[in-house]
Amino acid sequence: MTVAAAGPVFSVREIPFSFRGSWFGFSPVVGENTYAQDVHLVSHQNGMHPVLRLVPLLGNDPAESVVTATPHRLTWSRDSGRIDLAYETADTVRLRGRGLALRLVAADPVLTPFSGPYFFEDPRDGSPVFTVYQTGRRYRVTLLRGRIAEHLGVQELGTAERGVVVTGDETGWEVAVEEYESARPPYTGERTFDQVVAAARRDFDEFRDAVAPWRDDRTPAAELAAYVLWSATVRAAGFVTRTAVLMSKHWMDKVWSWDHCFNAIALAGGLPALAWDQFRLPFDHQDAAGALPDSVTHSEILYNFVKPPIHGWVLRHLPAVPPQELAETYRLLERWTAFWLAARRAPGREIPHYQHGNDSGWDNATTFTPERVVESADLASFLVLQMRALSRMAGELALTGEADRWSRAADRMRDATLAELWRDDRFVARSASSEREWSSSSLLDLMPIVLGEELPEAVHVTLAAKIKTHLTEYGLATELPTSPHYRDDGYWRGPIWAPSTVLIEDGLRRAGHTVLADEISARFRALCEKSGFAENFDALTGSGLRDRAYTWTASAYLILAAAHTRRTGVQE
Repeated sequence: MTVAAAGPVFSVREIPFSFRGSWFGFSPVVGENTYAQDVHLVSHQNGMHPVLRLVPLLGNDPAESVVTATPHRLTWSRDSGRIDLAYETADTVRLRGRGLALRLVAADPVLTPFSGPYFFEDPRDGSPVFTVYQTGRRYRVTLLRGRIAEHLGVQELGTAERGVVVTGDETGWEVAVEEYESARPPYTGERTFDQVVAAARRDFDEFRDAVAPWRDDRTPAAELAAYVLWSATVRAAGFVTRTAVLMSKHWMDKVWSWDHCFNAIALAGGLPALAWDQFRLPFDHQDAAGALPDSVTHSEILYNFVKPPIHGWVLRHLPAVPPQELAETYRLLERWTAFWLAARRAPGREIPHYQHGNDSGWDNATTFTPERVVESADLASFLVLQMRALSRMAGELALTGEADRWSRAADRMRDATLAELWRDDRFVARSASSEREWSSSSLLDLMPIVLGEELPEAVHVTLAAKIKTHLTEYGLATELPTSPHYRDDGYWRGPIWAPSTVLIEDGLRRAGHTVLADEISARFRALCEKSGFAENFDALTGSGLRDRAYTWTASAYLILAAAHTRRTGVQE
């Protein structure tokens, strides 16, 4: 990534080119860890699906070109010409070329004669139209300048290539590509291409300035982090009931019920309404037991796992709950808390349990190696903070009895966690069906530091010392690097992750360990500035791993960078 006057320049192999509100983007990433040679229009409705393949041509042959992206323009270039692409709206892009032609063809294979992409010319105006089974949408190409040199596979069934070749004379060519459902009026194209680019740039600039007004030379990745969030935002559609920031517009194209919290915090300072939508979205799908879904996306809601109850902690980092939302939010959070206290506590036990590592968000952490149905101190600690939040909200609602009840319940959970799971110098995990206990070398065992000032001094001092042993040159390894279970790309068995960093940094700071908190913040920020906003990072090399455009990572950078800038004041 580089920064130019036009904004950050980035690779679409790392970060998709997209636009706020759009359900599609452009990249060569066409599946999980699957990269194509060419840039594709990739949809995230009904799952991740490559829809159209964009191939620059020199004459009749594919033209090797350099692909570059800024927040408002995607460009293919070589000495003989260039092609530019920009979003006009969330569902319409404009393409302009000169010196290079473009083959625009269906990307997905035909599944049967009755599914997959189908291509025809609209008899009303002759516009080429793709209708795509995998997304349930149509994609129309409108010629604005130049000519369509070839129509490929018109009304064909089977495996024929489908699409168009667009070309022009020395003045070039231009087309619009629209995504829509069943029909729409003919495209008119009232703005010039340059006006479209300028409008897209203004839209991003306004978002960036709202989210990161504090940015300066000490925060060189802030603008790109803002772009990752802006470009991963989709309009409400399907099961996505509100404007939502997906985790990525690569293959991690969902809202998980703890990932969304970090995006809410990052957006809260400048875009509080959008932040509130992020916080509330999973609660729109709360089930009868009070549980939040594991994940939500356009066409799917999953309840087979849950995610940890960090939502009370999150409310400490958001602006005050909107008055008109306070009573409902209190009841929703109360039901989410009651789920853990009723459905996830074995008879006679005070400490709730996870049923699998996935419930904790730390899917394969070594805490869960001996057993998966586990009572753990991180879960209990999150619930203490959530019950504190409920007590505060009940007080604001003048529900004095409920405020006192939640305060006492929080005290009881905190005291039980210390009495039952603290052993000498560590927290242990415990089987939910027996008295079996164990400890691990996972950073998850140290997560009770989120209780901050609520912990006895001897406990938080010990936790801070152990956390420091996980700190590499780049940040907090999720498995102790000296552990035999450590893996460079072991998911939660080694790599550095954004959420664990933010949660632990906050807990350390509230417990008074500000020097260590500052160091963790500095190393993670430097890591993002070096390696971007990957899903996670190799703890020993700092290399980005897995999905390379993960919004909670970008949000973590913005959260930590904003806080650092506020603490340090004037530019150093």
